Amino acid sequence: MFELGCGNGSVANVLAQKGWDVTGVDPSVEGIAQANAQYPRLKLFEGSAYDNLVERFGQFPVVTSLEVVEHVYFPRKYAATLFSLLEPGGTAIVSTPYHGYWKNLALAVTGKMDSHFTVLWDHGHIKFWSVDTLGRLLSEAGFIDIRFKRVGRIPVLAKSMIAIARKP
Repeated sequence: MFELGCGNGSVANVLAQKGWDVTGVDPSVEGIAQANAQYPRLKLFEGSAYDNLVERFGQFPVVTSLEVVEHVYFPRKYAATLFSLLEPGGTAIVSTPYHGYWKNLALAVTGKMDSHFTVLWDHGHIKFWSVDTLGRLLSEAGFIDIRFKRVGRIPVLAKSMIAIARKP
């Protein structure tokens, strides 16, 4: 399994404990330093979706990218890298905060739009995804059988969504 955006390695560690052979990258020098200090047996490296990761690491049957896509400047490049990392028939699992009409309306009515969409968080969220927009991004990249799960709270106010997609 490959983790695109492994952060401090905590998810990779849990996956490794479940029996997965995990390789991961993250652009954060500090995050990778923490990951390697905390989990020295894991294969976690500095790198990003803008690098040629297939040349460096090869392809995998499963690629996860959890709470990453909302931070990328070039979502189509990110999606192309996600797609390229998968073996034919492989599965991508992508999570991101959920945004949809009813959730955005609830934020507006409660006066929480500014705090939710804050611009004052260094390295924070720069893209805000809905099922439609993330589905289109993955479809454009070549993914098929794209399905979504909403998690946290009731579905229309979900905290996050998880996209599961397959490479033909």
